[in-house]
Amino acid sequence: MTFFISLTFYKNMHLEIITPDRKVFEGEVTSAQFPGADGLFEVLNNHAPMIAALKAGNVTLTGAAGREAIRIEGGVVEVLRNNVIVLAEGVVA
Repeated sequence: MTFFISLTFYKNMHLEIITPDRKVFEGEVTSAQFPGADGLFEVLNNHAPMIAALKAGNVTLTGAAGREAIRIEGGVVEVLRNNVIVLAEGVVA
């Protein structure tokens, strides 16, 4: 028996984190975890389209350089065709 794994599953997503006054992050990630209004959730490649409210907390990004956490003050995330846009109220340094 032979199994084939679709390589599209392993592609990256393009992610942007934007506040009212600046772009905080832009790059390719393999996964992103968000502090949703109803709890944490994670987005991977080929995720279904969605818009979700975010509460204050860490957005954890995983990419080629490893893991990175960016603390936001709440906002909204949109996921559409492997493009993820976070409109954050602010970012805590």
